[in-house]
Amino acid sequence: MATATKLVGSKTLKQLLTELKHISTGDGSASCALAAKYITDQYRRFETTEQQHCRAKEELQFTADTYRCYLESVRTLKQLSEAYRGKGERTIRDTADMVGFKLPHDPK
Repeated sequence: MATATKLVGSKTLKQLLTELKHISTGDGSASCALAAKYITDQYRRFETTEQQHCRAKEELQFTADTYRCYLESVRTLKQLSEAYRGKGERTIRDTADMVGFKLPHDPK
């Protein structure tokens, strides 16, 4: 049971650190490195063994999942905002391409 919990925890930790890495591509790479170190330290602090069951570990797992979901959602929102933000007037062809429609060919 503890090894299954540990595997789930390490998977969440890897996903959380990956999301932090996506954020660190901007100016705040030093602060993201500190955040990654803090998160890793917290995981080590609440690590459980087979003889020990820690309630704080479950809280840590829930909090880590919540933050991972938040960071992933912020990244997805940023990508969607970049793709669909207003760039002024668009042509009919640009609008059709954006939503996946094809325009009929112009007869000559």
